[in-house]
Amino acid sequence: MDKKKNLYRSTTHRMLGGVCGGVADYFGIDPTIIRLLYLVLSVFTAGFPGLLLYILCLFVIPNDPGYTDV
Repeated sequence: MDKKKNLYRSTTHRMLGGVCGGVADYFGIDPTIIRLLYLVLSVFTAGFPGLLLYILCLFVIPNDPGYTDV
């Protein structure tokens, strides 16, 4: 049986909140690609929807359960 994949904010590819790194880990691609796609989305939608989406994801997507914040 396949192991179920879960979406978590990244702890290893974290720049701001780990959202883009977590999405990249989930899909198994380079985090830089996700960050560039996010940047393009934000620029072509006048920035505000992209920023709002990132903040929403920051609160909705949980941290990696193995992560301990000191």
